[in-house]
Amino acid sequence: MTTGRDSKREYREAWEAWEAQLQRLHAFFLEGERIDPPVLKGLLNREARTKEQYDEARRRLLGIEE
Repeated sequence: MTTGRDSKREYREAWEAWEAQLQRLHAFFLEGERIDPPVLKGLLNREARTKEQYDEARRRLLGIEE
């Protein structure tokens, strides 16, 4: 079982990891940064995985278990 402090730390780390991936995506979509298609595919996959990790950490922090 995770403690409240662990849940907060996990949430913060998950948020920061997801935010980093979002910043890369925004650079591509909003600022026109050039990314090769295979690299973009990897970036999209990483963003999706980090979003899932963030959602899981958020649910744990809120006490919502699936």
